[in-house]
Amino acid sequence: MSSDNSLIAQIGRTIGLWGDLKFHLHTDFPEQFKVGKTYKSNRGDLTIADINFTRGTIRFTGYESIDSAKKLTNTKLFANEEQTKENCELGEGQHFWFDVIGCVVKQDDKVLGVVDDIQRMADTDYLAVKTDASLIDAGLSKQFLLPYIERYIIKVDTEEKIVYTKDAKDILEAS
Repeated sequence: MSSDNSLIAQIGRTIGLWGDLKFHLHTDFPEQFKVGKTYKSNRGDLTIADINFTRGTIRFTGYESIDSAKKLTNTKLFANEEQTKENCELGEGQHFWFDVIGCVVKQDDKVLGVVDDIQRMADTDYLAVKTDASLIDAGLSKQFLLPYIERYIIKVDTEEKIVYTKDAKDILEAS
C-alpha cells in the first residue's frame, strides 16, 4: 500500500443474512461512498453494491452472502489524494488533511514549526506541530498540539504551505 493512501473507513461485523456489514467512517466526506464505486482495501479492491447511511451498513459486490461477507470484517478502506479530491467537495475555508500536513506554522513572521500530523479529539481537530529547531534549542517542547479553531488559526494557505496563527506561541510555551 503506498503511503499516499488515507484510511477512510473500516468495516465491522456482519448484520443480517445478505452480506451487510457495519460501516465506520474515518472521513468528513461520507458523500464519497456511492454504489458502484471501487475502493482499495487491505484485502484488494472492493466495489460498493449497497450502502445505507441511516443503518450504517455497506455491502460489496461478490460478497452478498453472510459467509463471504464475514471475510471482510475489520477490513480497512483507503483512498489516495487524487480520488479524495475527485470525490469530495470542500466548503469555503475547508482543507484536506493531506494538504495541511507539511505546512509551516507561523505567528507574525516567526516560524513555530511544521504540521506533522492532525489528530481529532472530541469535535476538535488539532495540528500536531513539530517545533522549529531554533525554538527547541531555546528550551521549548519538541512538539505541541494546536487546536484548529478560529481563536488560533488566522488562515491556511495550502498553495504556499503556510498556516498563519495567533497566540500559538503561548500554547507552545505552555507545552
